[in-house]
Amino acid sequence: MRKIRILWTDDEIDLLRAHIIFLQEKGYEVETANNGSDAIDLARANHYDIIFLDENMPGMTGLETLNEIKGVSPNVPVIMITKSEEEDIMDEAIGSKIADYLIKPVNPKQILLSLKKNIDQKRLVTQQTTSAYQTEFSQIGMRINEHLSFDDWKDIYRKLVYWELELGGSEDSAMDQVLGMQKNDANKAFSRFIKENYLSWFGKQLGERPLMSTDIFKHKVFPMLDNGDKVFVLVIDNLRYDQWRTLSPVINQFYNTDEEDLYFSILPTATMYARNAMFAGLMPSEIERLYPDLWEHDDNEGHKNRHEAELLEKQLTRYARKEKLYFDKVLNLKSGKKVAENFHNILDHRLSVMVFNFVDMISHARTEMDMIRELANDEKAYRSLTLSWFNHSLLLGLLKSLSGNGIKLVITTDHGTIKVNNPVKVIGDRETNTNLRYKLGRNLNYKTKQVFEVKNPKDAFLPTRNVSTSYIFAQGNDFFVYPNEYNYYAGYYKNTFQHGGISMEEVIVPIITLSPKN
Repeated sequence: MRKIRILWTDDEIDLLRAHIIFLQEKGYEVETANNGSDAIDLARANHYDIIFLDENMPGMTGLETLNEIKGVSPNVPVIMITKSEEEDIMDEAIGSKIADYLIKPVNPKQILLSLKKNIDQKRLVTQQTTSAYQTEFSQIGMRINEHLSFDDWKDIYRKLVYWELELGGSEDSAMDQVLGMQKNDANKAFSRFIKENYLSWFGKQLGERPLMSTDIFKHKVFPMLDNGDKVFVLVIDNLRYDQWRTLSPVINQFYNTDEEDLYFSILPTATMYARNAMFAGLMPSEIERLYPDLWEHDDNEGHKNRHEAELLEKQLTRYARKEKLYFDKVLNLKSGKKVAENFHNILDHRLSVMVFNFVDMISHARTEMDMIRELANDEKAYRSLTLSWFNHSLLLGLLKSLSGNGIKLVITTDHGTIKVNNPVKVIGDRETNTNLRYKLGRNLNYKTKQVFEVKNPKDAFLPTRNVSTSYIFAQGNDFFVYPNEYNYYAGYYKNTFQHGGISMEEVIVPIITLSPKN
């Protein structure tokens, strides 16, 4: 194993001989310099894993030396050591991106701690994280096979996402694979849970069933309005819980999280059904019955959600709400700029709702574009791409402005998405829809064990196109493929992100309420 190389620069380096011997006995390789110029020459000629730098030296000061070293070796961590505790020196050193700051006299344990924090941290974190997950692995495994409630499944999913994010920051790829297998096992059990319980939830009171798409405004948004708050509801299409956890540290810079909850999207977990149900506060068949002019049977992606604002207005009217509604959709950069220009509209309304489609666009682009598929080649990269978009988006600036104006925030989504890799054959006629995770039609042919079938759509409050229409839903990481050109389509859609079926990632989605920090 290669030794860690340290460059220690101090004009009184001879007085630090005991510290250097201590580090050498611990297995570190230490080279020394007693002035800034020599340190820069050594940094230029050699590779060091870390540099200790005295701030107060004759000739070039530590800060001057630091700036030169950063020009030579910008990625090498530098530990500043100084006798001074003056705040302006600390500020300048920290602003120069030092890795750590120690006050003289330092003892060997302080030095060792700083080394471990800046060099060994990732390895130590990986060891601790791996050990902790191994401890909980069997507990999660046993729970998955128990008779669980919907609240239990929310808890299981939270734990799995927690470990996914923790292990995502480690270097143990083997444990990533173990977690992936455990998630697959959990999704199989979750699919059984949905098949056994989903249809029984309709007609039950909240508490006897989970919070669902139709409950969001009544139970989460309206109570905030009743408190006299101005509320902005942000619906990010396709936002999964793990993606929310990735975005939340950025948002929590200017918003406090009041409640982080999860709700169950209705089936199909697709925009046409789940988002319309959320805005209407009604199941799809109820929307079709009460507002036939607002329900589109067209399977064309662009036609599915043309009436969301009207459906939300209908829900406000049914509950005798008097709030004036501002509603907008951001489908591209051009419409995003328009929102920023019309920010006063949000300030003028008690209730504002905005749909952002970018995360959904990533998942679709990943299917269709090789470059995006490379950028988001796994779950970790998919989260990273989402975070990168958010950090450079107009949405981030909008949320900062909302916080500055004291507006409460609700962040949610209509459904999640899952990375599919197991093709399942299904046969349908030419009127069968094109979604890879659910099918509806008259003459569907499939293996019953491989799907969740709803032969009578009325049982799931779903519209029927004719008297013999039935629905089937893919489970876990399956996706539907027709036998014609099976190998081509199975290969084309394998490892793409899809939605519409049954998985924890698609069904159990975030609903977050936040208060501005100011």
